[in-house]
Amino acid sequence: MLLLLRNPFCMLLLLLALAWPACAATQANPGAAPILVEADRMVSRQQQETVLFTGHVEAKQGELVIHADEMTVHYEAQDAKQISGDTAQKIKKIMARGNVKIVKQGLVSTSDTMEFYALERKVILSGRAKAWQEKNMVTGDTIVLYLDEGKSVVESDGKTTERVKAFIYPGEGGNPLSPVEGQQTAE
Repeated sequence: MLLLLRNPFCMLLLLLALAWPACAATQANPGAAPILVEADRMVSRQQQETVLFTGHVEAKQGELVIHADEMTVHYEAQDAKQISGDTAQKIKKIMARGNVKIVKQGLVSTSDTMEFYALERKVILSGRAKAWQEKNMVTGDTIVLYLDEGKSVVESDGKTTERVKAFIYPGEGGNPLSPVEGQQTAE
């Protein structure tokens, strides 16, 4: 584990993985921050147990912000007992498409699509996926984050000549081990 924390590339992937628990925080912690979604249009489909947001979608929970052209939230059906109580709707899956951008505490990720699976606690960024903090960056066709395992996999689809790339800038101003915004630094 100590080797993982000393390697800037591994730390970058670990920080990306740690940015995602806020997406599912309401699953494990009922007192978690609320999720605010803004969009040009919202369509609720009770039969399909989905809510579709389109047009300049922005979802916020705490310091986590997700931007996309379109976002579909899949939820679990509630039975009559749940509907009469104060039980919150449980999210099964979130799909985002088009110009996906995720931001949390200086960590930025972009891709064509994002899939979040609550039960598996897995995030998949697909299509020109990138994740960076300060100058350090990882790129690939797909980035898969296994949140509970603390594991990340960056892959190339093999269809193009593009390979997985990691840009690592050790030292001042590019170290992913630098303090989180708001913490004091020694100068």
